[in-house]
Amino acid sequence: MLVSSQSEIRNPKSAIGITWQSHDCLLNERTLYPPLHHWFWLASAFLLGACIGSFLNVVIYRLPLGLSVNEPKRSFCPKCKSAIPLRRNIPLLSWLLLRGKCHDCKASIPFRYFGVELLTSLLFAAAWWWFPPQVAPFLWVMLALLVAITFIDAEHLIIPTELTWAGSVVGLIACAVWPKLSQLAVTGNFTWLAGVKHSAIGWAAGFFGLWGVVELGKLAFGKLDRKFETAVAWQVREGKGEEDPLEFTLGEETITWWDIFSRKTDRLLLDTESIVVDGEALAGGQLVVRETEFQLPDGTIKAFEDIRSLEGTAVRAVIPREAMGMGDIHLLGMIGAFFGWGGMFFTLFAASLYAIVAALIGRIGFGKALPFGPYLALGGVTWAFGGWKLWEWYLGFLL
Repeated sequence: MLVSSQSEIRNPKSAIGITWQSHDCLLNERTLYPPLHHWFWLASAFLLGACIGSFLNVVIYRLPLGLSVNEPKRSFCPKCKSAIPLRRNIPLLSWLLLRGKCHDCKASIPFRYFGVELLTSLLFAAAWWWFPPQVAPFLWVMLALLVAITFIDAEHLIIPTELTWAGSVVGLIACAVWPKLSQLAVTGNFTWLAGVKHSAIGWAAGFFGLWGVVELGKLAFGKLDRKFETAVAWQVREGKGEEDPLEFTLGEETITWWDIFSRKTDRLLLDTESIVVDGEALAGGQLVVRETEFQLPDGTIKAFEDIRSLEGTAVRAVIPREAMGMGDIHLLGMIGAFFGWGGMFFTLFAASLYAIVAALIGRIGFGKALPFGPYLALGGVTWAFGGWKLWEWYLGFLL
């Protein structure tokens, strides 16, 4: 039902200083389509989110495997690889009607596909309801990127930087269009130039601040020194997935290659009792393993692409390790580009709390891999949909 030009519409947007009046913001009864606060647009945002979520499922599956998100253009079953026609690729409905199974091979399709579509739909609708229409499309981009990054990092422990770089640029533009976005917890009017400035500061604080923490953590805790009373077997072998070319096994423990060699200067040191290269036994000693090559105790350097196998036994292993990956640094920078330095700090603090709670609930021990990207994403979403009120209260308390 349309409202008169003098009536005032209030919704969560008013919490961030926005009052919707059909007199100056919307169209009157004589227009051909409903005003922007009407449920029709909210439903449209929900349906758009479902369609974008369907595409995000393609991104989440293909991007970590190095596959193109455009070719093949049509989605396919991960099991039998058969193409899925449009009539069986309707967001939300298809998964329910097919009962989570492929129509052709009857293989189970994970609930994640339905969950991504539903989550994206709800986030798109919430962004439209909570924020002014001129900035909602930019927030849709951010939310879509956060959904994709969350599921990629949770499954593969990587965050594609091409997503975060694109998001940072969109965040800068969003803060120019609606400067208030970069300072949600601060009252007052801001010019587009102030919005861009706070966005840039937020990106720099998130990127370089977390990068400094990672570098200090690398110096303090960047090596895991393992010593053994009796020699244990070790091996360098091909990785199980396309995203990891190799993996290192030490006893019964398996470590993916990029968890060891996250930077060019990383070195894996092994005090070996025996070394076997392509079935040929060599004398033991210190073996230095790099990302693409290794150096034998006699100084000989061999590239991994030139050998078939490398294994042996060792009494000591010094393994490089990362407290946090570079992808997390880029992600926090992207969130800072949208929400300024205040939103960035809140996101980092909230993400740390979320991660601690998840580790306790999941009984994840110290030193075990825990993807931090999903918690940064959750912290950013928390800030956007009301978390800034806590920051506003905190600043008011200090002042």
